[in-house]
Amino acid sequence: MNSVTRFGSVDMRGLLGTCAIVLAFIVGMSATPVLLHASTMRTDTIPDCHVGAYRLADGSFVDVAPAVGDTLRWRRFDGTTGALARGSDGKWVSSYGWTDRPDHIRVEWPDCARGVIRFGGVHGERIPFDVTETRFESHGTTLVGRLVLPKQRRPGTDADRVPIVVLVHGAEWISARTFYSLQRMLPSEGVGAFVYDKRGTGASGGTYTQDFDLLADDAVAAMKEARRIAGARAGRVGYQGGSQGGWVAPIAAGRAPVDFVIVSFGLAVSVIDEDQEEAALEMKLKGHGPEEIAKGLEVASAAEAVFESGFTKGFERLDSLRSKYEHEPWYKDVHGNYTYMILPLSSQDMKARAAELRVNGTPFRYDPMPTITALSVPQLWVLGGNDLETPSGETSRLLEGLIAQDHPITLAIYPTAEHGMTEFEQGPNGERISTRYSTGYFAMMRDFARAGQLGKSYGDAVITRPRGRHD
Repeated sequence: MNSVTRFGSVDMRGLLGTCAIVLAFIVGMSATPVLLHASTMRTDTIPDCHVGAYRLADGSFVDVAPAVGDTLRWRRFDGTTGALARGSDGKWVSSYGWTDRPDHIRVEWPDCARGVIRFGGVHGERIPFDVTETRFESHGTTLVGRLVLPKQRRPGTDADRVPIVVLVHGAEWISARTFYSLQRMLPSEGVGAFVYDKRGTGASGGTYTQDFDLLADDAVAAMKEARRIAGARAGRVGYQGGSQGGWVAPIAAGRAPVDFVIVSFGLAVSVIDEDQEEAALEMKLKGHGPEEIAKGLEVASAAEAVFESGFTKGFERLDSLRSKYEHEPWYKDVHGNYTYMILPLSSQDMKARAAELRVNGTPFRYDPMPTITALSVPQLWVLGGNDLETPSGETSRLLEGLIAQDHPITLAIYPTAEHGMTEFEQGPNGERISTRYSTGYFAMMRDFARAGQLGKSYGDAVITRPRGRHD
């Protein structure tokens, strides 16, 4: 069984806030963000006329977002999705999920400039939003963001107050403002969204980092900017963090008041533990027993130590274990979240490429549990039961323990979902190919943002609610 998921370098599940790359999770301690309230611009322009959320004649909606190269990706609130590419006749051709198979859904833009679409033969029009582009500062770095709210209908009334979700990045390097679909999907359902390019990505300044401490301060600055722009329209305000953002968002929530935290396919364990859990799970799924797994984890531990040192030490131990085990049948199946990156490299290669391989600020030993435990605001954790990149077993156990102790945490596990909260099929070489998002996943986040709790059911999610809540 191969744990690789097929998706494009940009057209990936991570475009909704996940982190589908190595070194996905990190954090730190404290600092105070500095906000800049200048350079706020209002605009309703769309760089590509195809991109947007469309209300269809049947009352449903479809979102169309940029993807890799010249392709687009459509997503619906029920979790279905597909890729769009231009055919030889210039018309758009849709394929199923992230597969290459046609799904026979025709997508046309009879009048793209005016926002008119035909999706699956159903007429639709682009949904107008109240959009504010802005720049703000955190630790002297200018970040670029965007607040997207449902159109104002009754100014000055409580009916125009809406919950707002601040979208916290995963470990991806792309522009969230360009690629995150939740910035339109949530407002299409009456929930505002604030999206920003994290430092070192998109139009934001600074250097890319995995310093959770710094990234949490950036998230706090984004939250305060969202509140400032929204003004009287701001209702409940909170964070949604996918993957690496699942470490960052709870830290941010502990530094300035918010109303909720949503963590999607994140972890309640450390970066080191994540690599160990992934390595162990993948070896188990490939049929290796406890003794072989223990040896594989020994190799992973040595590789992790090299990463943790910033590629300055630990080479001797890693070389010794590689020489000892590299000819054993199980060795090729040692993967982990980032161990696999360096196992084929010699110590000399690693030292020569140290600057390329290391990521600044990664706190490999950060334990998120004290932060999660200290929060008094409602938390929703949505995990995939079949997630190889961020295995959910230990995180689920830890969260269930907190729920039993009356912490305001709701845990939802989709049994067959992988990283990114997508369902998948097996390819001819055993690789996982994502087909759709889990049913109810988007609705779950919408409802929690609105009320801080969930309704009765969301697809096949197994939900553990705070004590006293059994809806």
